[in-house]
Amino acid sequence: MVNKVRISLLGYPPPSAAFGGDYEAHVSQMQHYLNAQLRDVLPDRPDLIVVPEACDRYPAFTMDQRKEYYRVRGDRIRDFYSDIARKHHCYIAYSACRYLPEESVNPFRNCTQIIDRDGKVVGVYNKNHLVPSELDSGEIAYGTEAPVFELDFGRVGCAICFDLNYMELMRRYAEQKPQLILFSSMYHGGMVQQEWAYNCRAYFAGAVCNDQCRVLNPFGEEQFTSTNYQHYITGTVNLDYMLAHIDHNRADGKFRAAKEKYGENLIIHDPGHIGAVMLTYEGTDKTVWDIVKEFDIEPLDDYFNRCRAHRAAAVSAEDIP
Repeated sequence: MVNKVRISLLGYPPPSAAFGGDYEAHVSQMQHYLNAQLRDVLPDRPDLIVVPEACDRYPAFTMDQRKEYYRVRGDRIRDFYSDIARKHHCYIAYSACRYLPEESVNPFRNCTQIIDRDGKVVGVYNKNHLVPSELDSGEIAYGTEAPVFELDFGRVGCAICFDLNYMELMRRYAEQKPQLILFSSMYHGGMVQQEWAYNCRAYFAGAVCNDQCRVLNPFGEEQFTSTNYQHYITGTVNLDYMLAHIDHNRADGKFRAAKEKYGENLIIHDPGHIGAVMLTYEGTDKTVWDIVKEFDIEPLDDYFNRCRAHRAAAVSAEDIP
């Protein structure tokens, strides 16, 4: 059934303050700054807010000043976001450098913490692919896991900045079939965002510091975006969707029959040139997967796997690279 999720993306530039010698004052200053940014999206009553990478970092600080700031800050900014999430009954993807005092070597993590509607941390993703200086001078350890989190509206995976360049991480997510990829970053990624959306068969929500923030559909098409005037955007997506190849589904009349029965509640979106469509159901009586089963519509990846098996049966093993 229809599964509307309202997503807010924030891409505000970081504060330009120089180091003033009082770390406690800088923590308070940052909280005040972040609170001002949230005021741009909270009136939209989002289900999910995504902030950019290192959302509470002062770029003007030296590396040593930055690390000491993180030690003094501890989890207080996270707790600030937890209060916001609880008060406004929303999820927040808080992306920042986390300090782990129990770790004697490389005690920092560049991570995204998923805070739920009750203000609790329900998932942590540690950036897998660091820029080398993050470890060498920042004492940030590499992440090794690619978890997908079950939230009340769907399955969510995370990536941070430099991660986007690594197809091996993308493939790990694709195997787990997330519905939404959350991307917090200092760089945009351009067409690579579209690759992730299509190959993961997932919506892609990118919150990019001081750059374009946007949500892409599973074909990599832009659904809504921030502009050069506004570093924030809120929009709604329906996560009751699936992708199907046109081939025999259309030839056998399955799409037409489903559309004739469910009318305007069944949206069959053809992006063109891909040979596939996205089915989305807007009704409240069933899910799109119920309709897929009812009309024996073959999902996109099932079709590709059937074609692989057909090829394997026709080509001798020694000829397959």
